[in-house]
Amino acid sequence: MRIAYWIVTGLMAAFLVISAVPDVIYHPGAIEIFQHLGYPVYLLPFIGVAKILGVLTVLIPGFTRLKEWAYAGLVFDLVGAFYSHLSVGDPASLWMPSVFALVLVAGSYFLYHAVFVKSVPA
Repeated sequence: MRIAYWIVTGLMAAFLVISAVPDVIYHPGAIEIFQHLGYPVYLLPFIGVAKILGVLTVLIPGFTRLKEWAYAGLVFDLVGAFYSHLSVGDPASLWMPSVFALVLVAGSYFLYHAVFVKSVPA
């Protein structure tokens, strides 16, 4: 189970960091997508940095409560991306990466609880 956790979490981390870098550096492709979705461009670096911080929080040992917040933030980001692409009528090729990343985040979260969290506070 521990190996599965690190494989899924590593894939999740790589996928999310790779997708966050264009946001942070104002890559023209990221700007084009954001404008297509109708969002202000000034949000790009905020979302990119938030994604990177969320991934780092998931990867650093300890900080159980903070990890819960990080996973929640990543889910909100990815569900929002999925919904945004659907709302503007984008084809599946544009919203499937969000769904793929969401599956990785969910897998990492459930494996994290199975491997590292021994009890859940009431």
